[in-house]
Amino acid sequence: MNATGLAAALDAWDGQDVLVVGDVMVDEWRFADADQISREAPAPVLTLRRRRVAAGGAGNAAANLAALGARVALVGVVGDDPAGERLAACLGRDGVEDRMIRVSGRATPVKRRLLAGGQIVAREDETGGGPLPPETVEWLIRVLATAPEKVLVVADYGLGGLPEPVRRWLVRNRERFALVALDAHDLRPWRELAPTVMTPSWREAALAVGASAGAEALAAVLRERYTAGTVAVTLGSDGAVVAGPEGVHATRAEPAPEAHTVGAGDVYLAALTLALAGGTPVAAAAEIAQAAAAVGVTCEGTCVCDAEPLRAALTGQACFVEASALERIVRRRREAGARVVFTNGCFDVLHRGHVSYLRQARELGDLLVVAVNSDDGVRRLKGQGRPVVPVEDRVAVLAALSCVDHVVVFDEDSPTELIELVRPDLYVKGGDYPPELVPEAELVRRLGGEVRTLGYVPDRSTSAIIDRIRAHNRELAG
Repeated sequence: MNATGLAAALDAWDGQDVLVVGDVMVDEWRFADADQISREAPAPVLTLRRRRVAAGGAGNAAANLAALGARVALVGVVGDDPAGERLAACLGRDGVEDRMIRVSGRATPVKRRLLAGGQIVAREDETGGGPLPPETVEWLIRVLATAPEKVLVVADYGLGGLPEPVRRWLVRNRERFALVALDAHDLRPWRELAPTVMTPSWREAALAVGASAGAEALAAVLRERYTAGTVAVTLGSDGAVVAGPEGVHATRAEPAPEAHTVGAGDVYLAALTLALAGGTPVAAAAEIAQAAAAVGVTCEGTCVCDAEPLRAALTGQACFVEASALERIVRRRREAGARVVFTNGCFDVLHRGHVSYLRQARELGDLLVVAVNSDDGVRRLKGQGRPVVPVEDRVAVLAALSCVDHVVVFDEDSPTELIELVRPDLYVKGGDYPPELVPEAELVRRLGGEVRTLGYVPDRSTSAIIDRIRAHNRELAG
């Protein structure tokens, strides 16, 4: 399947209803700078820069499914405690329906990581989980029994959220679900589930089989023993080996810093599950899942992949996004520490001056969003005869620039609505005039951002290019 076909597969799963059940936890991140060495001990002195809280475990699987375009509900057992409240807030932010069961006196597990200089220097775990009271088990089964979703994702981290009675119920009621995806640290208790797809790491696969072997051999044994439709043995930076009804397919991955890989397995599971639910062939689904994992590891913190960056990765272009999706993308990147740069313009006949200033703009931050005037908008600003290049072509050329991360089209005369949506850290305009003369400057500053103007390359402008072309045509006609 070519890049266009892979990207089209994302549309096939849009709005898919998915139920996630499993162990939930909170991922907390502390990002710091290592400024000096302590005099009290041979340890770095860290200055805290920012904090981030994310849903972990089954919660991260649910967050990724939602980010990729599914309608997701999460069933799990959580403590009636502050960590549980933070987890619920994360789910609400991520667009996941919260069907969690609160249990008084139970502690919600928390993994707290301290990161400095791109490295995780410490991890503090607040243990939680454990055996569930009988009445909670019964309640959990009742919630599952009334669930309308036909796609089920089981995420078992061994924290007690999926006790034996729940596993038995899922096995007995397997036919309720058209597709079942299984991700478990220990697969052995799930042998009778007959999952549609399972995604063990190599270590988890070897534990389930009871022997060390190559990934392809492990996948073949697991397919047979677990009556699984597709088995993807993930290999970290070495990619994955995926065995399905049509044979075995291997995918490749680029190495990523360990601090960026937390939750990458959840990204892979979410994308592979949705691709298969949408009817994508196994080999193509494996490529989509690997691409999603590659997107997920580009940011620090718990990995999440949105549909739009995944589409961009599959097509090899920067991502054209609708305004409705832009807010979510920017929010996730900002939470991961990105400095957001925003600019806008007609970009009618893209020239060297445009490219130079866009490159400069991207160097000032971590994410460059370019807003482009629609054809009607250009016509109102520039008059009849403009644009000479239609908006779909202007967007495609901008998207091909490596310095541009996202392109969005707006029809209004001013990008103020988009600025309010994005709330850029830096608003950049091309031109040889002071920032005070930028009409949107007051709004940007009121939202907490900075305004800067960057000069074009001298004697390079769209109007000059168009005038030269028209003059040349007149000479030819004369």
